[in-house]
Amino acid sequence: MSEQHHRNPYDPYDQHGQYPQYEPPPQGYGSYDYDYDGQPQAPHQGQPQHQPQHQAPQHQQPAAWPQPQQDYQQHDEPHTQTWQTQSWDTHSWQQQDPAPAYDGSWDREPAGYEPPAPLPVPRPQGAVVPAPVPGELAERPAAAVAPMTAAEKAKAEGRPQIVSPGLQPALITAVLAGLLAAAAPLARPALAVPVVLLQAVTAAGWFRLNGMWPARQGIALAFLGGVAADVGLLATDTAKAPTVLLGTLGVWILLVVVLQLRSHAGSDERLYGLTAATASSALAVMAGGHLAADPDAVVIGALGVAAAVLARALPLPSVAAPVVALIAATGAGIAGGQLTGFGPTAALLGLAAGVCALAGLRVASYDYPSRFVHMTAGVALPLALAAPAVYVLGRALG
Repeated sequence: MSEQHHRNPYDPYDQHGQYPQYEPPPQGYGSYDYDYDGQPQAPHQGQPQHQPQHQAPQHQQPAAWPQPQQDYQQHDEPHTQTWQTQSWDTHSWQQQDPAPAYDGSWDREPAGYEPPAPLPVPRPQGAVVPAPVPGELAERPAAAVAPMTAAEKAKAEGRPQIVSPGLQPALITAVLAGLLAAAAPLARPALAVPVVLLQAVTAAGWFRLNGMWPARQGIALAFLGGVAADVGLLATDTAKAPTVLLGTLGVWILLVVVLQLRSHAGSDERLYGLTAATASSALAVMAGGHLAADPDAVVIGALGVAAAVLARALPLPSVAAPVVALIAATGAGIAGGQLTGFGPTAALLGLAAGVCALAGLRVASYDYPSRFVHMTAGVALPLALAAPAVYVLGRALG
C-alpha cells in the first residue's frame, strides 16, 4: 500500500518530490571592494558574470551605502565564500616629521659650577706612601694627587734623605749636657735629676722615631725601666752597676713581652711594638749609666758631646762636618781633663763621646723625621749612647 505524498506548493524543496542539488552562495554578492573611504570600486576583471537562476530577495539598505550588483556563478563542486580587497596604499599616508637634531646644551654645566672635591683618603699613622713616578703627576688631576712628604720630594729630586736635626736640637743637647757636667761633681742624687730628664726624652723620642705615636704604655714602661735602674744604682755601690743595669733590663724586657701579649692588635703591629719597647727600655736603662760612672768622666764626656753636636750643626760640607765635630769633641775632652785633673787621656774620652754623639745624630736624622723627632730623639740619643763609653773608659783610664 503506497503512501500518498502531499506536496507543499510553498516549499521549493518539495516540488519534485526530492530535494534539489546543493547550490553554493552566489559569488557576486559582496564581491565589490571598498576602499578606506567607503566608496565601492569596480569588480575585478577577468571574472565571468552570470545571471542567477534564483535571485535572492534584495533587502533595503541605507542610501549612503550603494547596493552592489549580484553575480551568481555555478560550479559543479561547492566552495567557500571569499572576500577580495585591495592592499593598503602606503604612499597615501602622511609621513611624520623627522626627529629634531640633538641639542647638547643640556650636557653643558651651568656657569660658575664647581665639581665637589674628592674626600681625603685615610691613611694609618706611620704608613709609608710610595713615591709617585715623575710622569704620573702630569696625567693625574690636581685634586687626586696627595701632597708629597719631605722624604718623597727629596727622593724624586735626587737629594739625600738624611737631614741632621740642626742647630736648635743641638743647643738643647748642649744645655742638657751642661746640666750633667754641673751636677756630676755634686752628690749622686743631684746628678739623678738631669739623668731622669734624659731618660724621659729618650723613651719618647725612640717611639716617635719609629713612627709609633702615641704609644703611652710603651713610653711609660721604658721610662719606668730607666727610673728603676736609677733607684738600683743609687741603692748599691758603683762596682755593682753592671749587675743592676743588666738585671733591670732583663726584668723590663719580660714586662714588655707580657704587655704585647695582652695587646689585641695584629701580629705585625705587635712585633713592631715589641721591638720599639725593648729598644726604648734598653736606651733608658743605658742612660742611667751616668750615675755609675766616675764624676770626672761624666764631666769630660758631657763636654765632648756638647762640642760634637754644636760643630755638626754648623753649615759645613757633608764630608768636613763629621771631621770638624770629632776635632771639637777631642778639644773639649782636653779642656775637661784640665778642669778635673783627669790627665791627658781625657782627649781619648772626649773623642769617644764625640763618636757616640755623631752616631746618635745619624740615627735621629734618618729619612726626614719630623720636628718632634728632632726635639726628642735628636736631643737625647747623643747623650744616651755616650753613657756606656763614659762608664767603661772612665773606669779604665781613671
